[in-house]
Amino acid sequence: MIPRAGLRVGLTGGIASGKSTVASMFAELGAITIDADKVVAHLYQPGNAGHRALVATYGDAIVREDGQIDRARLSAIAFSSADEAKKLNALIHPIVLAEEERMTAELTASREHAIVIVEATLLLEAGGKARYDRIIVVDVPPELQLARAVGRGMIEDEAARRMAHQMARDERLAAADFVIVNSGDREETRRAVGEVYAKLREELVQRALPRAAPEQS
Repeated sequence: MIPRAGLRVGLTGGIASGKSTVASMFAELGAITIDADKVVAHLYQPGNAGHRALVATYGDAIVREDGQIDRARLSAIAFSSADEAKKLNALIHPIVLAEEERMTAELTASREHAIVIVEATLLLEAGGKARYDRIIVVDVPPELQLARAVGRGMIEDEAARRMAHQMARDERLAAADFVIVNSGDREETRRAVGEVYAKLREELVQRALPRAAPEQS
């Protein structure tokens, strides 16, 4: 767990909203960042907990000849319906959360005070709000989100299907303590990140201050 005076922050947003860019900017400022997608990729490797859980649930049909999980085939199954998406999330999220806890403890062991930012697309969908002190949402208009996803090589129908299975934009924004709009240029985003980080640092300082003893009547 994060030290008592530390802050645990969830960073989320829809696909192609620019979460990784924002996370890298927070890292440059001094935050400890954990990329949930990279955690998942590690857990999906042969012999790891995620790989075993997926094969036990979906069978060898999702395994390539080299033993790796066929991510395209798994996505086709998982995003075929809302129920299938929930099934995959319920299977993988507990395993991912356990690994994030292990990583957090390791990364903060030598730091008395730390801001740990966990970047995850489905952070709120998995009920993550209760696990974090603050939630940051990276926001872009849906049409720009779709265009960016296609620009990264995703088929438009696939991108639209994934967006449809994610939390609605207004719900995501309603859950946010901070919103970083990422529809402008990089420097605009960097300024917004700096402003949010300054507020997090201020809160961290306040948490680290000794609490005054209650007055005796």
